[in-house]
Amino acid sequence: MLIKELIEKLKEPILAILAALLISCFIISHTQVPTESMMPMINPGDHLIVNRLPFYYRDPMREEIVVFEQGSKHLIKRVIGVPGDVIDLVDGHVYINGSLLDESDYLEKGQVTFPFSKSSIIFPYTVPEGYYFVLGDNRRNSSDSRVFGPIARTSIIAKAGYRIFPIQSIGMVK
Repeated sequence: MLIKELIEKLKEPILAILAALLISCFIISHTQVPTESMMPMINPGDHLIVNRLPFYYRDPMREEIVVFEQGSKHLIKRVIGVPGDVIDLVDGHVYINGSLLDESDYLEKGQVTFPFSKSSIIFPYTVPEGYYFVLGDNRRNSSDSRVFGPIARTSIIAKAGYRIFPIQSIGMVK
């Protein structure tokens, strides 16, 4: 009788813990931004709730902010090129398939994008099938696809969703 009562008392807390674990592993999770690479949109130390759900049923889209795994780290960057796109960096501007990419919604005025001299990426660059070309919004201080190359679709785990800290910046991340 004692065991049955114990199981009855522990059933709801255990189910709640299991539900929370399943949600955090497969639907939403928390991440803290470690670097300045996405400033001014996302600052170092910001805490975000990221949404894993969209990428179970669709691929990332250009200009979405994604979280991806690189080694043991989770990084956050903006998708600039999708599979098959030809990316070119000319005079500090990004061109996709020969057209200038309008980045005025998320780049600070005067922000420029140049290739890194120590990179193996040569522009114009064609994004391979199954890969994405990502850049940080703070182009002067971002280690991104210009440095480490495109990221595999299988490495992309979530879409940036909602900033929960600091309090004065709570809201959707665009």
